[in-house]
Amino acid sequence: MSGIPSAARRTVLKGVALAGAAGLGAAACSTESKLGHAQTPTPTAPVDLGDPAAVPVGGSKLYREQRVIVSCPKKGEYKAFSAQCTHAGCELDRVEGNEGNCPCHGSRFDTTTGQALKGPATAPLPAVPVKVKDGKLIAGPDA
Repeated sequence: MSGIPSAARRTVLKGVALAGAAGLGAAACSTESKLGHAQTPTPTAPVDLGDPAAVPVGGSKLYREQRVIVSCPKKGEYKAFSAQCTHAGCELDRVEGNEGNCPCHGSRFDTTTGQALKGPATAPLPAVPVKVKDGKLIAGPDA
């Protein structure tokens, strides 16, 4: 590059750097792991979610802070799933009906089964153990 003027050399080097950064951005959206960037997509310790009645029968509730979605198919029965998208690890931001929405790339999940309904995510949300103990809904290991 010694024969190339310094301004042109800088332009070439900037282009190489930008191409490398673009490659890193594409890698960040990789679905290779099926868990996105989620280091721990499910609780590593029991989490108190409070009153079980907060989850409507036939419906679902998103516990954003705890990264858990809980559904109640019938009175006294609960199912829970990670609220972390399996595409890129973003946290789901809302539940509409029984569908969880990922705000990052538009993936949608069935909150009663964890199944991916709309991509780019293809892997289901990981299940989380859940039970009622002492009048409180508890999710995570040993639940």
